[in-house]
Amino acid sequence: MARPKQFDPDVAVEQAMEVFWRKGYAATTPQNLADAVGIGMGSLYNAFGSKRALFEQALSRYVDVRLRALSELLEEPTPVKERLRKALVFMAEEGARGCMVVNTAGELAGTDEEAVRVVRRDFDLVESVFQALIEEGQRAGEIAPERDPVPLGSMLLSIMVGLRLLARVTEEPGRLRRVIDATVDSL
Repeated sequence: MARPKQFDPDVAVEQAMEVFWRKGYAATTPQNLADAVGIGMGSLYNAFGSKRALFEQALSRYVDVRLRALSELLEEPTPVKERLRKALVFMAEEGARGCMVVNTAGELAGTDEEAVRVVRRDFDLVESVFQALIEEGQRAGEIAPERDPVPLGSMLLSIMVGLRLLARVTEEPGRLRRVIDATVDSL
């Protein structure tokens, strides 16, 4: 009797994340996932329960990894506007496959409340990070103190979502740079 193939569940979630990110939830089949992870369908279901459960883990992993990278970038000991510019460039660099969170919002909003909850949580966290960065810039004298950090944080979130969508379809990288430069300069 053949011995069951062993696999690392964390690596499997990472591999599944790549498939969902590239194809989207609806277009990803359980067979796509089993192939990417390198296990049989039975092992996939035994380990994760369902395609949906694996998607939730993959989306959460994506959010955690991206937020950690964004936080590290924003904690650098450089001027606030420079960090903000780097953060926006980082977000625009995902290119043709876009951002898994933004893609999920577009694909599943209105049909999948749990996925939307994860998207909202991510957007809320990013918005609060931007708001805190604006407040830091005000304390440092880089951003006018009379500017309200709450709507500025919301604006930066909206620009980030737009950049991530635009990055999927633009053929002119200069367009993204113009948006980033205009955004930072407007502060």
